[in-house]
Amino acid sequence: MQITKQAVIIAAGQSSRFWPLNQKRKALINIAGRPLILHTIEALKRKGIKNIVIVQGKERDFEKEINKSNLKDVKINYAIQKKPIGTGNALLQAEKFVKGSFLLLGPHKVDVGDYIDSLLKKARGNGEKIIFLGSKTKKPRDFGILDIKGGKAVKIIENPKKGREPSNIKTNEIYFIPSGFFSYLRKVSITEDSLIEAFNLFIKDKGAEFIVAKKETISLKYPWDAISAMKIILGGKSFKKYTGSRVKIGKNVVLRGNIQIGKNSIISDNTVIEGPCYIGDNCKVGYGNILRGPVNLENNFLSGSFAEIKNSIIQKGTHIHSGYFGDLVIGENCRFGAGFISANRRLDRGEIKSLIKGEKTGTGFTFFGGAIGNNSRFGARSTLMPGIFIGSNCKIGPGSVILENIPDNSVFYTKFQKIVKSK
Repeated sequence: MQITKQAVIIAAGQSSRFWPLNQKRKALINIAGRPLILHTIEALKRKGIKNIVIVQGKERDFEKEINKSNLKDVKINYAIQKKPIGTGNALLQAEKFVKGSFLLLGPHKVDVGDYIDSLLKKARGNGEKIIFLGSKTKKPRDFGILDIKGGKAVKIIENPKKGREPSNIKTNEIYFIPSGFFSYLRKVSITEDSLIEAFNLFIKDKGAEFIVAKKETISLKYPWDAISAMKIILGGKSFKKYTGSRVKIGKNVVLRGNIQIGKNSIISDNTVIEGPCYIGDNCKVGYGNILRGPVNLENNFLSGSFAEIKNSIIQKGTHIHSGYFGDLVIGENCRFGAGFISANRRLDRGEIKSLIKGEKTGTGFTFFGGAIGNNSRFGARSTLMPGIFIGSNCKIGPGSVILENIPDNSVFYTKFQKIVKSK
């Protein structure tokens, strides 16, 4: 069977569980100077898949970002989903651009290249069946779970109730879709679950196969997932040492491992950087800083003296003074006064849980400092407890100890022991 070298990327979904970093689509968060969707496209291209359809929202935000890049040797068609009414409806918008079989995936699947060969090998031996990429999970309630009988996938159960999970194998948002699938998609009602319904209808008629990956692929449901994506990108074979033009390296600077430094950036005296580490253009790393990779600092980052940054992502335009920034995801244009501390570990060394849409959710990490939206400001000696989220456009008073999530557009001072809404 001939396997068509094309892919459909569904990038039109909402990002409510990615708060406070959902000021823009989650796959547009920058790692190594590029939005995640571009890393996904490059991974497809390296495997010879250069005909790509991207389904986006009416804002065309992915198209705008991709057009800014120097992307070569890839043909991209854009389809528009006018209303966010599910992945199935989004896929239908791509039908006019698709011929034959194709890969279907999310825009954040930066590790897709690790699985394409296995998926296509399985597809060549199984006629016109859907091929699912599965992996074992300890949290089946968060995913679509394969119902497996006799070694075959017979159904997908979306977000099964506790105790009623058909297996511990989840789907990973990377699928091989055979020709003819669109006819099944048109048979089901337009709902949030229409893609799953169409899958199950197709499986009943023609069957499905699956392969099980040794580890889970990147999922970008929650803010901490961005850290996992950073580790893959900065730890990948394509991330190599690089120093841009007009870079200034101070005295007694120690650089270890794979480190990229963008143009016009400054690394001040007595700083130690352990890779992998990405430092963008026009950045200034202050005197006596310690960067313990993986660390990702986007354009126009600035730090003062004696700051330590570990396993963190910081978006463009953010300035910090001194302190400890451990296991954090920080948005754009934030400001941190001297002595900021992120407490990134529980005293009992247990799993860190974060409050997501009113429910405590396990991160799977025993190290996680939290996440901060865009344009928020922190007074001197403020402290963030493990797994806490701060919204965008917030002001945190000096000396504050933050024990709970802070909504967007809030003012918080510990001395009041409450959130004071800004006007």
